Amino acid sequence: MMALLDRFAPLAERYDGFVLDLWGVIHDGVKPYPGAVGALEALRSADKRSVLLSNAPRRAAAAQAAMRAMGIADDLYHGILTSGEAVHRALRDRRDPWFAALGRRVLHLGPARDRNVFDTLDLEEVATPEAAEFVLNTGPDDHKPGQTVEDFLPLLRRCRAADLPMICANPDLEVIRGGVRVICAGALAQAYAALGGEVRSLGKPDPAIYATVFDMLGIADRRRILAVGDSLRTDIAGATAVGIDAAWVIGGIHAEELGAVDGTLPPAEALERAAAAHKVEPVAALPAFVW
Repeated sequence: MMALLDRFAPLAERYDGFVLDLWGVIHDGVKPYPGAVGALEALRSADKRSVLLSNAPRRAAAAQAAMRAMGIADDLYHGILTSGEAVHRALRDRRDPWFAALGRRVLHLGPARDRNVFDTLDLEEVATPEAAEFVLNTGPDDHKPGQTVEDFLPLLRRCRAADLPMICANPDLEVIRGGVRVICAGALAQAYAALGGEVRSLGKPDPAIYATVFDMLGIADRRRILAVGDSLRTDIAGATAVGIDAAWVIGGIHAEELGAVDGTLPPAEALERAAAAHKVEPVAALPAFVW
């Protein structure tokens, strides 16, 4: 049965380590959510370990720098891993046969600021699908709201005609940035797959990305680890896939559909129905990540 809570402190007492989402829990891409920094400080004061796990399509250092600029200090958590970092390492190391077969000529589908995922690697960036061996999808520019999947279909069709495999560096379909809903790389990957294109996504909810997180946490007993996220499809499903408990923050991506935009929890029945639709069972739901 999902516990309905108004704050995070009661959950913190039950676990030793925490896997925390960024967008929708800690910040909205522009500024921290009210109370989130205080919650991180409280976890640190209680000698709890926390690792940030984000589907951000950029290197971990870039995500960390952005948080630093928002006033979220590095010493408030014990590690950070992004899907963009996972993609960078997979392209660098080529240990996975799928990545080893990609070739070196890459078409980047995404804003220039996400080039840090690949720009230090032995790759040749090309300008057209016809010149590429694979496409790296870091998603639409989230600084430009109003973009739709349809805007990208002509390019996706050219990629498909060239039979390019696609790496998706952010499995999220959409995110809330500064209160505005914008589409993410996952939405473009979904459209590409619908065209018959081959897609490989790295990030939540894929269990593979959690191995590094567990190493960072250094907690052997997974019963003592709690994931905290706002997305049933990625955060909560990912935690379920690796056998750890999850707490669902309602004030993020699902707030509007559940009528939780005023900072209150919807009725328990509505929350249970939404979780059941995704075949997940969070141990708790709370309006926001506040202590």
